[in-house]
Amino acid sequence: MKFTIGFEKEDMKVLHRYWDEIVESQRWSEWKFTQSFEEKWNALHNTTSVAFSSWGGAALAALEFFKIKGKTVLCPSNTFMATPLSAVKAGAQVEFVDCRRDDLCVDIEDLKKKIEKYKPAAVWVVHIGGHISFAIEEIARFCKTKGIILLEDCAHAHGASWNGKAAGTWGDAGIYSFYATKTISTGEGGMLVTKHQALADYAKAYRNYGKFDYKVEGLNYRMSEFTAAMGCVQSDRLNDIVSWKNEYAAKYLDPQYPNRIKFPEGMVSGYYKYIVFEEIEKSTGKVYDQPCHKIMGKDYELPNTEWVAQHHWCVPLYYKGADLELAGSVEERSVQS
Repeated sequence: MKFTIGFEKEDMKVLHRYWDEIVESQRWSEWKFTQSFEEKWNALHNTTSVAFSSWGGAALAALEFFKIKGKTVLCPSNTFMATPLSAVKAGAQVEFVDCRRDDLCVDIEDLKKKIEKYKPAAVWVVHIGGHISFAIEEIARFCKTKGIILLEDCAHAHGASWNGKAAGTWGDAGIYSFYATKTISTGEGGMLVTKHQALADYAKAYRNYGKFDYKVEGLNYRMSEFTAAMGCVQSDRLNDIVSWKNEYAAKYLDPQYPNRIKFPEGMVSGYYKYIVFEEIEKSTGKVYDQPCHKIMGKDYELPNTEWVAQHHWCVPLYYKGADLELAGSVEERSVQS
């Protein structure tokens, strides 16, 4: 399947106006568009946001702020390898947790067992496919009672919410990705969201490569003004994109695919992926087909994770701005899907 990025052509005029302003300003980094992107993300998530040049930079900032070096971090095996590798790069030992079969996210019962066994300093929860982990409330409460740092990998979860609460706001930090395939894309980029002002201040210093002191040993993870301008345009479009995807899914896909992930009441998915539990001909593939614990050579079994890797598929679902011309009318796209 050919992937297409969801970007409205009408937004190009605004984007080019922003880019022209940046060129004229002679300030191509650390100017007003990075700040504006962060402010827009604050408004969308009711939190404090810090823009980075990548998901990885934002994740490392959070992990190093919480001083996890030499400690254990628990991570779901059903995720992209970037999630556990961020903890490895920050100097932690990683152990893996099984997922649930109904939402593909962390299984709370296995998490409790692994917390008892490994005594972790931090836990990663990954919101798979665009929806929020069904157990996030219980996971957040449990981690808080145990004094464990909770990190949310929100790389898929742009626009996702549960009873109005956005992904990334249950834990101590949430990390978003703006990679090329994401619902909100800037080509490359990331955003850290947090309720801890001290972490936000640290993250701003961490991304800034010693400018202008050396109290925080970070690296250059700054986002350029050109990238941030694209993020501003896309942030303004986020609610439109998510609303359109949810309406399309409800009208054209849900009737065709009863054996799919079904969300709890009050949950809105960003629909990065439309996930079903039956093999389909025109699939965009799997979210992940290789469990991380297998890739990293762990000798324990995670049965739900291994089942999920073999028994889910993704139905094509792209925002209208990306593929109406390629696929024709909405009705034709429904047949093609």
